Amino acid sequence: MPHAHFRFYADLNDFLPPRLQQRSFLYPVYDGKQSVKHLIEALGIPHTEVELILAGGRVIDFHYLVQAGDRITVYPPFATIDVSPAGHLRPALTPPHRFILDNHLGKLARYLRLLGLDTLYADNHVPDVELAHIAQDEQRILLTRDRGLLMRSNVIYGYCLRTKDSFQQLIAVLHRFQLLDEVAPWTRCLRCNGLLAPVEKETIRHRLEPKTKLYFDKFHMCRDCQQIYWQGSHYPRLQALIEQALSTANE
Repeated sequence: MPHAHFRFYADLNDFLPPRLQQRSFLYPVYDGKQSVKHLIEALGIPHTEVELILAGGRVIDFHYLVQAGDRITVYPPFATIDVSPAGHLRPALTPPHRFILDNHLGKLARYLRLLGLDTLYADNHVPDVELAHIAQDEQRILLTRDRGLLMRSNVIYGYCLRTKDSFQQLIAVLHRFQLLDEVAPWTRCLRCNGLLAPVEKETIRHRLEPKTKLYFDKFHMCRDCQQIYWQGSHYPRLQALIEQALSTANE
């Protein structure tokens, strides 16, 4: 069978078996009959992780049909270099970035909302096919640890999280999408993702516990679900988490 040469760079190697990492290797192809996108995903790498593809030094797109003897090099997104005008693998996203998370990432969803980032979170009743449709229709970035979900053809923007640690996931997302300029802590509802607005204490007094009425005067309320927020005992811990996340992501 004919073969092509493949070489994957940087953290794309996370998805490859050790014997194929950090090196050029031969991979069988049906000459001129398989797209480079199909072959990349056959190797276990979701197309959402890829930013630039070259064939013999020439920029190609996902539809390129791989020829026997081709030398294919594949790159992830670059943190400091925008290569999208050269590659055109997908339309450029216009900030602010918006996210949708699968049902295993509830804590990450809470962290992203805490930083003011528009984040939908799917519960256990939302099937993968619907997640993919929402991501496509609303131009949201799909965050998941499920490679297969990111390989769906209608998922345009996504990121495969490498760790199960929610704080490290947060840092990875901040780095990957360069989000520090978009962070606006304490502006979104942690429960439903709605925007928060100041609310007069007198208008919500009937909803407050006695000690809350006594000790707190400044309140915000979600415009969507009417959840009430104030700087209670939880506030110092969450504020410290925000500061740690921004400091770490800025390193």
